[in-house]
Amino acid sequence: NISAISTVCVLCSRYTKLGYAGNTEPQFIIPSCIAIKESAKVGDQAQRRMMKGVDDLDFFIGDEAIDKPNYATKWPIRHGIVEDWDLMERFMEQVIFKYLRAEPEDHYFLLTEPPLNTPENREYTAEIMFESFNVPGLYIAVQAVLALAASWTSRQVGERTLTGSVIDSGDGVTHVIPVAEGYVIGSCIKHIPIAGRDITYFTQQLLREREVGIPPEQSLETAKAVKERFSYVCPDLVKEFSKYDTDGSKWIKQYTGINAISKKEFTIDVGYERFLGPEIFFHPEFANPDFTQPISEVVDEVIQNCPIDVRRPLYKVRSSGWIIRQYFAECVTVLDSQRF
Repeated sequence: NISAISTVCVLCSRYTKLGYAGNTEPQFIIPSCIAIKESAKVGDQAQRRMMKGVDDLDFFIGDEAIDKPNYATKWPIRHGIVEDWDLMERFMEQVIFKYLRAEPEDHYFLLTEPPLNTPENREYTAEIMFESFNVPGLYIAVQAVLALAASWTSRQVGERTLTGSVIDSGDGVTHVIPVAEGYVIGSCIKHIPIAGRDITYFTQQLLREREVGIPPEQSLETAKAVKERFSYVCPDLVKEFSKYDTDGSKWIKQYTGINAISKKEFTIDVGYERFLGPEIFFHPEFANPDFTQPISEVVDEVIQNCPIDVRRPLYKVRSSGWIIRQYFAECVTVLDSQRF
């Protein structure tokens, strides 16, 4: 009975993931944006009120919102925190009725929140879900705890534990979060001012320096596609450069895009950018001169600040919330072991 299945909504700054409990992957991954029509405030008061009512129904979310150049595109979530609750309510309306095609009265909802979310934000979220959508039940979970639970399905574990350290990296911010028995140790959370957006900008800069023939207006879009399709984290930079120099045909990939103006295809070779982009996590001075601490040192510092009785299990279990970075946890582990 589908009416008994709980609904899961992972709300992040850049993307929102939607689906039903029990599935191994989301049914929808859409940009967390909404396109609204901003009409000029002219005419008498009654006309303005009528126009506002019509405009309230004229909006789009996700990929449809990005494809509407005549509409104002808004991002109601910033750094994981909802900043515009009116837009967020309209966003959730289409999430529930258009994408999930669900009657909210028939489903329990699991929503996610960032670490150190304020009680006021939880209260607003509950108010919208219960009063606007009349849901029968709501649970708001920290993303880091859910990441640890999800790690059970991706690896063989003898004991299912909710103790571990989570690297939660989104589009605009990265957090290192220690979790003990399902509870976040809030006083030990560390914030890193480097995330997916910085990887994209750094990859864009590397491609520009090579002058590979990317249309200027599609430079950022191409860098983002290269990052998501081809990039990975390497354990040794020198060896990685050597691999590309000795057998480039094996490691260099090709990306094909379409020029938005001429509609002609363009092709670029993707080489060093594959591993140099994510390297800013381990050499953050490449992207941010004001922050020079590698992520391996941040993880170690976070764990050392935790109570002594949970440090060993925190080192033992690691989970990365940023799923596109291959070998990320292994590299952090290797760098940590080299420090001792």
